[in-house]
Amino acid sequence: MEIILLERIEKLGAIGDVVTVKDGYARNFLLPNKKALRSNAANKKVFEANRAKIEADNAARRSDAEKAAEGVNGKQIVLIRQSSNAGHLYGSVAVRDVVEALHAEGITNVTKAMVVLERAIKTLGVFDVKVALHPEVAVTITVNVARSPEEAELQSQGVDVMADLFEKDESGFTEDYDPNAEPGEIAMEAEEAPAEEA
Repeated sequence: MEIILLERIEKLGAIGDVVTVKDGYARNFLLPNKKALRSNAANKKVFEANRAKIEADNAARRSDAEKAAEGVNGKQIVLIRQSSNAGHLYGSVAVRDVVEALHAEGITNVTKAMVVLERAIKTLGVFDVKVALHPEVAVTITVNVARSPEEAELQSQGVDVMADLFEKDESGFTEDYDPNAEPGEIAMEAEEAPAEEA
């Protein structure tokens, strides 16, 4: 289906471009959300007549988004979640969680549709998340997923908490090994047995 774009859409085009998209994408997303018009002679005339107003509205929304971007860009949010010892979350961090955390920080102009999360976050760590405040204005925030505020502080300083945890475990434990021991026999018992005979 050929359509006329009413706003810039990533990977499609800018305002006024006539592009061909799949019918379902046009019918289910672009047309109902007033992001495009069907490309026909009548709509082309309507678009050309209103082009200046559409571009002026877009410029006003873009300038508002640029002002809002100053407060959002580089923002770091901390999400405390339970996880396994390997660092895998019980559940995941989704767009809704990011938006709720931003609202708790006092940034109320971000909606779920603005947060671009390629896939849900399922591990502990620090992640960069894109927030598209306007089709032409995108900023990056940092999402710090940790098990406690202390871990979040360490992660924000660049410490890999999971690697440190495993290093501590490995350095604190050594297993006694006796090559002559029977299978299932504990090394301590083998050492005590000759002492009792003597």
